[in-house]
Amino acid sequence: MKKILTVVVILMTLFLTVIYADDINEEVPASSIFEDLSIETYNNEDLNINARSAIVMDFESGRVLFEKNAYQKRPMASTTKVMTAIVALENGNLDDHVTVSRNAASIHGSLMHLRAGETLTLRELMYGLLLCSGNDAAIAIAEHIGGSVDGFLEMMNNKAKEIGAINTNFTSPHGLDGVGHYSTAYDMALITRYALKIPVFNEIVKTTSIQIGNRYLHNTNEMLTSYQGADGVKTGYTGKAGRCLITSATRDGRRFISVVLFCDSRAQRALSSKKILDYAFSMYSMRTLIKSEYLGTLPVNKGFEKSLPVYVEKTITLPLSDTEMANLYTKVSLPEYIQAPVTEKSVVGTLSVYLGDKILCESPIRAGKSIKQKTVLQYFIDVFIAWLELIK
Repeated sequence: MKKILTVVVILMTLFLTVIYADDINEEVPASSIFEDLSIETYNNEDLNINARSAIVMDFESGRVLFEKNAYQKRPMASTTKVMTAIVALENGNLDDHVTVSRNAASIHGSLMHLRAGETLTLRELMYGLLLCSGNDAAIAIAEHIGGSVDGFLEMMNNKAKEIGAINTNFTSPHGLDGVGHYSTAYDMALITRYALKIPVFNEIVKTTSIQIGNRYLHNTNEMLTSYQGADGVKTGYTGKAGRCLITSATRDGRRFISVVLFCDSRAQRALSSKKILDYAFSMYSMRTLIKSEYLGTLPVNKGFEKSLPVYVEKTITLPLSDTEMANLYTKVSLPEYIQAPVTEKSVVGTLSVYLGDKILCESPIRAGKSIKQKTVLQYFIDVFIAWLELIK
């Protein structure tokens, strides 16, 4: 009887680990977090949050709408797996068959519960990586894509630099605490913004649960079922990193990315995320600051034509608050005239939008057509034609 009870306890433990693998030893059940989230926590004048570092970034433009210690380096736990996913998706084939190594199967922490020698597709492992935050899936993916974990880490760090996450360093594909493994809230937002441009990544991170073979995988992201518009992204927890959460939320054509690092509990990471996302959705609306259109014409010196049509190249739309809108002004930089020859689409000026004394955005102003320069012979011909007109 005791043996049967022991087996039952082990099986129950494994089951719970699969469901909430990233939240082992969490003292607050998910149900109470969702109850707390039903309470309005947004306050226009008070954005005190539990997270030690946090940020909200606009998905379309990359503009930062809120930040708290966003450039401070700190461990980021399993949010690391966003980069693991990027490298895997860009360098692998989702239909590849991956054989799980003993090294992958023996890793600890949050798990997909892979067995050494079994074979899964890369697609299946991606769900294990991003839903139940499987450290074993991370190792299996790294070994398959990079040839070795070290080879994969080199790919991860190179990709981070390419994206612009210059204050990030990966020493594992899973995010367990380790010397030299760190990032910032800003860098993780940059990395996530990049990842969300990959359709398969988008599809996986908004999935709440899925069956892979005889495994039932449940997403550890509590925001998916509790925050309006939430459509991703990734949770994390270690002793040094605390509770971490990256959230994507979309409403009325606006998509924002929030990152909270080192919260004290699942409830606090969810509430911190809710508060800063509510702030962004409440305070910021999409505004078209620059419109692609023709501005008019410029005089042309020594050209076959006397005027050059010019146009603004880009349409730029950004999230701005009412206060920011009241402090915007625009500068158009154009010469008094253009010297021929002129090539179509060549840059002839700039339209800049300022917020205070800083440039918020700008667009080149380009030539609408090509105009050739007159030669000395053409000038003589012009003089001759003018003379003929006079003596008629």
